[in-house]
Amino acid sequence: MTANALTRSTSTKPTKPTPALRLVGTKNLPREDWLDIRKRGIGSSDAAAAVGLNPYKSPLELWLEKTGRDGNLPKTDPHDELSPAYWGTILEPIVAAHYSRRTGHKVRRINAVLQHPDPDLAWMLANIDREVIGSDEVQVLECKTAGINGARLWKEGVPESVQLQVQHQLAVTSKAAADVAVLLGGQQLEIHRIPRDDALIARLIQLEQRFWRYVETDTPPPADGSESAELALRCLYPADSGETVDFSQDRSLSATFADWVNVRQSLAELEKQEAQLKQTLQQAIGLASRATFETGTVTWKKSKDSVVLDTARLLKDQPELLHAYALTRTGSRRFLIQ
Repeated sequence: MTANALTRSTSTKPTKPTPALRLVGTKNLPREDWLDIRKRGIGSSDAAAAVGLNPYKSPLELWLEKTGRDGNLPKTDPHDELSPAYWGTILEPIVAAHYSRRTGHKVRRINAVLQHPDPDLAWMLANIDREVIGSDEVQVLECKTAGINGARLWKEGVPESVQLQVQHQLAVTSKAAADVAVLLGGQQLEIHRIPRDDALIARLIQLEQRFWRYVETDTPPPADGSESAELALRCLYPADSGETVDFSQDRSLSATFADWVNVRQSLAELEKQEAQLKQTLQQAIGLASRATFETGTVTWKKSKDSVVLDTARLLKDQPELLHAYALTRTGSRRFLIQ
């Protein structure tokens, strides 16, 4: 499903603008308290994940976070200088300042977690990077940064997940439009206008409500086949009980099992075919380094020699080192057909 697909499912009547509620001030709020507040609802940065459109986070992983089951999930260190999130925080005021310089719009911080004014939608929360002051055209500013790898996601405009984030913000604040200012590669600032889309917002709310019901009922949402869902499942079910469950009378799960076996068999056949095709090309290339074809190029080069530690020989000669430097690795569950 895409953001455009969201708009095809429903329409809505214009609503009378109502200011968002200030749930809690964040100016002097400790990070841990802020993270706890985020668990009370779906924030704007959660929107894409809640509806299954975040390429990096599945609804299942988000559900673990909202229900406090994410203790074993990898956490982003806010002080890690190799993290894009770190530089996003550092550069946010710079992006905002250059946005003001280029557009002439004044902006100011909103040091609060905002909440939807409708009591039935009190679970809709939002953090706004900046409020645009005195403009009839745009009222919200979202600041973004994208490095060399991330910049490719902006080649065709604002990425889908960011569009949903902004529409969520406009839903909570009842504002008419937002600007997204993104710094690409540390030297190119782009500004994109995102107008309020009431039809998309209505559908977004509907899908977010569906996700929030999973949280309220403490029911995990279905896994979606992503790496994020795989990680979440390992976190949710880290060890087995030794019991056997019988699904032989469950037609749905039995059909799922049969489909899985068939897909695995097809993949194995494709892998064998792929290997044979590759080997045919390798035989033809022989000792050459590169080969060109009508539709592309392939290289076959020897990597540089490297020096590694022969641990097997070392432990054979000095077995006491295994006990002196032993490290226990936590076992993981293996999913095998028998």
